[in-house]
Amino acid sequence: MAVNIDHQFRTTADRLWEILGKPDRVDWVPGVQHCVLEGDVRSLTLPGAGDIKERILFYSNEQRIIEYSCFEAPGTLKTHYARMEVIPNAKGCQLLWHAEVTPVNIEAFIRKSMEACLARLEQLLNP
Repeated sequence: MAVNIDHQFRTTADRLWEILGKPDRVDWVPGVQHCVLEGDVRSLTLPGAGDIKERILFYSNEQRIIEYSCFEAPGTLKTHYARMEVIPNAKGCQLLWHAEVTPVNIEAFIRKSMEACLARLEQLLNP
């Protein structure tokens, strides 16, 4: 199942990428208490939910794109792939965020998590 987010921000692409372009920065991800980046592996600690490990599959600072996949998580997650791209436009910038997950019953949780991240990004960018 796929979740697609297309969100307009009223800030520059560079400013949004200052946050999203740092794979070990997690203040925009609600619930994450700790993050360690070792090579291409990002380890996240979520109190009450457990530990998650993601692999950075592709990263381009110039294109403002990051792709990652969760390969270790508690619960029933079988597969996970996500891609984020920040695109400048006349109104500021657009975030295209795509996630594919299985099983399908996790899709609602993933969508809710992504939407919470968007809300937190808006708070950080527009205090």
